[in-house]
Amino acid sequence: MTLPSPDLSALRDAIVSGDPSRAMPALVGLREVPVEQAVPLLLLGLEQSIFMVRSLSCAGLGVKQSEVGWQALVNAVQHDEDANVRAEAANSLVSHSLERAWPLLREVFAADQQWLVRCSILSALAEQPTIDPAWLLELAAMAITDADGTVRVGGAEILGRLVRDHDRDRGDGNGDGEARALLLQLQGDSDHRVVAAALNGLQG
Repeated sequence: MTLPSPDLSALRDAIVSGDPSRAMPALVGLREVPVEQAVPLLLLGLEQSIFMVRSLSCAGLGVKQSEVGWQALVNAVQHDEDANVRAEAANSLVSHSLERAWPLLREVFAADQQWLVRCSILSALAEQPTIDPAWLLELAAMAITDADGTVRVGGAEILGRLVRDHDRDRGDGNGDGEARALLLQLQGDSDHRVVAAALNGLQG
């Protein structure tokens, strides 16, 4: 028994309704729609004034992947006025392609001072098992200079991962020198959460 095809016209009307209680379930419903039909509706969602609708549209474009969707996500991560939307766009760009997203998100991380966006980039990249350790080190080194303690914690956790990965792969117990040196510096951080993350990272 085949499921009935979603009513694309009804989904479109809900997405542009201005009512998040209608728009958001419609966007979720696009999971059942082929990419070529879903993407135009997700792009329409990105044009709406309600940030939750734009954010969910970004998430959808990370699943329903296309070149036009990629370009829309790039525009959102660079220019959307709401940090929640920029953060979700960053996540979806990594879902598309780690290699392609990295130089863009490195620039966004350096330019966007909003803690939510920075933490989202840290999390999305740190979750990638195949990421180049040098990229993580560069990102973490920027993160630990942030004014926000939550971002510094994220940077410290990545440094700890680098030390652990190095110890496990090499078995020499010395860890990664630069990551370890940065963690040692963080023991004097003003935020106790950062200090705890640094100590945890050093203990491996």
